[in-house]
This record gives sequence, structure tokens and C-alpha cells, in this order.
Amino acid sequence: MVTEKLSGHSSILPGIGVLFTIGVTARIVASYVPLTNYLIVAIFLGALLGNWYGTPEWAKSGVKTHKLWLEVGIVVMGASVNLGRVVTAGPTILILVAMTVLSTVLLVELLARTLFDVPQKTGSLLAAGSSICGVSAVVAIAGSIDPDESQIAYAAGTVLLFDAMTLLTYPVIGKALGLSDIVFGIWAGLTMFSTGPVTAAGFAFSNAAGEWALLVKLTRNALIGITAIGYATYYARYLKNRGSDNASPGGPRYLWRTFPKFVLGFLAVMLFANLGFLDQHHVTSLEHASSWAFMLAFAGLGLEIRIGELRSTGIKPVLLVLTSFLTISVLELVTLVTLF
Repeated sequence: MVTEKLSGHSSILPGIGVLFTIGVTARIVASYVPLTNYLIVAIFLGALLGNWYGTPEWAKSGVKTHKLWLEVGIVVMGASVNLGRVVTAGPTILILVAMTVLSTVLLVELLARTLFDVPQKTGSLLAAGSSICGVSAVVAIAGSIDPDESQIAYAAGTVLLFDAMTLLTYPVIGKALGLSDIVFGIWAGLTMFSTGPVTAAGFAFSNAAGEWALLVKLTRNALIGITAIGYATYYARYLKNRGSDNASPGGPRYLWRTFPKFVLGFLAVMLFANLGFLDQHHVTSLEHASSWAFMLAFAGLGLEIRIGELRSTGIKPVLLVLTSFLTISVLELVTLVTLF
């Protein structure tokens, strides 16, 4: 038993070594190239290596741990978040998040059924992915509405395409417009799709912007379970009305199963640090740990980006999400500049 466990752990070490090598190289490159952030460089180097050479078989199990490193980085980063600042902005943030998620879902669903004539379930997957947490939301909602594999692929590919686009353009736009750290962070957290790119873009702008972006994004992520239940209920009734027995699942257990539990870890660490159980030395150490965890996470994220898959996405889903994204993003930016 012990031998099996050790061999299981050792099998992921080569892949983690690859992530580490890419990440350290990104840090070195970023230290020499002005106005670059090592997290974005890590994604770029990973994507370059992954598309040119691919991921070796011996490294795949270790590379797949990049999602775990992202969650670890998020949880540990809770120690550096100022709870007082969060409490002050809390009600405003909650209202903004709720309005953004609801308006995005409704707009994508409306555009899918009218202007772009996208299949109903594809539209729902796109609505979930663009309103909450990217591909994770696509997968979670897919479990609620039972779409075809091709519909999941189209939705996931579209979301990944926008992840790549916004990761590169958001920091540039934020700098060009002279946005403050708080406005940029909240804007990125409200309107970008997936947690990884949001975190990378936020910290590429500034540390303060990264903290706000991550905090707002985690608040959005927490709504994934409720959204999944809503879609499950809707499609269960829809299928029932059409005479189908394939009603989708729902209920408290499904809500808990789809809830991103690392959010609870982030909240726990944030409370622990703000209640004075950690001194500044501990907080600084955890910030460094979070930085290294993010480095591994984004190196792996880059390795799993496949340009060919992004190119294969149909034009209608892209135009649908682009229309919704531009509308919501501009409205949110105007609102934030006015409020903050």
C-alpha cells in the first residue's frame, strides 16, 4: 500500500517539474522584459510548448495538477485580503455580481434564440460559461441539461477563445484608460470568464487589482450551484412538457456537489488572517506560496491550450458571446467608473 502511494506521487513529479521549469523561465523573462507579468509569460510559454511539441506522456499526470495549484493559490491568497475593505464594498460587490450574472444569462439566452439562432442547449451552456466561471460552468451546467458532446465542445471552445483574448487585452485596455486598481480589478472579476485568466490579468495590472479581481470572481463562482439548479429545474420542466422522462437532477445535494469548495478555504484563510491569528511574517510567507502556486497553475493552463481547438469553434457561438460580452463589459466599466 505504501509503495503504491509513493509510486503514485512519483508519477506526477516529472510533470510538476515541467510546470516549474516553465514558470521559472517565465519569471526570468519577465524580469528582463519591461511591462510584462510572469503569469502571462508562463501561459504564453506553456501554450507555445504545448502546441509546438505537445505534452509528453510521462508528464501528463503532473501537468494535470495545474487546476489543484490554482485552487491552492487562491485559498492561500486569502491571507493577504483586507477584510475591512471587503466589508466596506461588500453590499455593492454583491449587487454588481448578482446583476452581472443575471443580465449576462438573460442576454445570451435572448440573443441565442433570436438574433443568432443558436441551438437552445448550446445557448444555455454559453450563457453559463460567460456569466459565471468559464469552462467549469459549462461542464457543471452540462450535467444539468444533458447536451450533445458537440454542444459542450462548441461552448467550451468559445469560452477558451475569449479567455485567451481577454487575458491579453484587459491589462492593456486598463492601462490605456488609466483605470484605478479597484476599478480594473472589479471590472475583470465581473466580466472575464474563467478564474485563471482573471487572476493573471488582475495581477498583471497590479497586486491590488489582482486581489479585487479574485475576490469578485470567487463571488461569481459561488453562484454556479444555484445557476445549475435553475437550469436543471427549467430543463426538467421543459422535457416533461415535451413528454420526455429525462428530467435533469437538482436539489441541495446537487447544489453542494457543484459548489466550488475552494471558495470556503479562501474565506476561512481570510478570516483567520484578519482576526489576528497570523502575523505579517506569516502573511508574507503565504503570499509567496500563493505566487509560486499560481506560477505552476498558469504554466499548466498554457500547456493545455490548443490553438487548433480554438480555431474549430463555429462562428455563430463566437459572435453571440462577443455581442453579449461587449455589451456587458462596456456597461459594467461605465458603472464602475461612476461608482468608484
